[in-house]
Order: sequence, then C-alpha cells, then structure tokens
Amino acid sequence: MTSLQSYEKSVLNEVCPAGEAWMCEVKKGQYFRIIDLEGNQAVDTLFISAADPNERYSATDTLTINQHIYIEKGTTLYSNLGRPLAVIHDDNCGRHDTLGGACSCESNTVRYAHDKYPMHSCRNNFMYALAKHPIAHKYALNVRHIGPNINFFMNVPVTADGQLKFDDGISAPGKYIEIQAEMDLIVLISNCPQLNNPCNAYNPTKIQLVVREAEEA
Repeated sequence: MTSLQSYEKSVLNEVCPAGEAWMCEVKKGQYFRIIDLEGNQAVDTLFISAADPNERYSATDTLTINQHIYIEKGTTLYSNLGRPLAVIHDDNCGRHDTLGGACSCESNTVRYAHDKYPMHSCRNNFMYALAKHPIAHKYALNVRHIGPNINFFMNVPVTADGQLKFDDGISAPGKYIEIQAEMDLIVLISNCPQLNNPCNAYNPTKIQLVVREAEEA
C-alpha cells in the first residue's frame, strides 16, 4: 500500500474512501492532482464551471478538438461551449478513458445481471453528492448537471470492430494525473465502487486529492 504524500503549497490535501463521492472547488490557475494510492482504481470525474454551472465538461467537444479518444498529458479539456476548462499538466499513468461513462444501477443490470441492480454505482454517487454536499447547495447544482464524465485511470480500449472493452487497469500504486484549471471549477468525483468488471481490479480502493497553488513565474 502506498502511503499518503504531502505537498508544499497545497490548499487542500484529502483522501476519498473507496466507493465514495467527493467534491471541491479549484480556482483558475490552480493544480488539481488525483493520486491512485493502491493502483487500478477508476475515478469518475465531472468538471463544472463555477461562474456558470450550465457550462461543463463536454466529452464531444474534447474528443473532436483534440482528435483523440484518450486523455493524456497535454490534453485540453473543453466545455459544452467549446471553451478550455483545464489542461492535463502532468500524468505518469499514460492514458485515461473518455468513452465508458459512469456505471449506474441500469447499466449494471444491462451489462451483467438483473440482480446487480441494487449495487452501489457512480451515478448514485453523483446524485448523492448533488443532493447533500454544501458545494452543490452553494451553486444550486442538481441531477441536470450530470453529463458524460472522464474515467481517470480506467482502461477502456476500442476493439477492431468498434466495441468498448472494459479491461484490466494500466495504473499502479502512486500513479497520478494533475490538471491545471483554465477557469474556476467545481470538481465532482465518484471514486468508482464497481465490482463487476476489472476497472478497479474487483477491489475498490481510496484515492488522494490535492489542490495546490499555481507556480510562480
């Protein structure tokens, strides 16, 4: 198990337990780091503009403008208004999924079995956070603000016949991704509780989340 890391100039340094939801605010210019503490943990993430919550991460704009289906170092994340939300500043994992979406009670039923419906899911995590978290109340967020998400550390290759394959992760203990905000952002995370495919190595684990100030020029 990888121990928690400390960071100078951090304004936030927290741990999200396995299978839980988490929210924070990241100001323009700040760096936001997600650390996969034990390896092979999928982290479903939404980015929402703090200035206008109707503006949020768009998988369609991000894939179209970048001409790439994976998130990696140097990728710019775009909003549904075609504006840059954030840039992947650093990444030692390699690539991250933009296509697999968030697991839900319904998708667990369709993909696996009818008796999987009651299992904990990322969509439920998102809905719970939007109903209960103080940041969600501050910005009057609700389920309408849930859209296509990024799955950090998740390995979803596209097969030769155009199908998505939920495969074993390519992350490892201590791997991280660091994002620099291009505008004031609200970050909503589901630390994925999925037990039915190998995205979490069938064993959801905790993650570390760090926000630090921009580096001085």
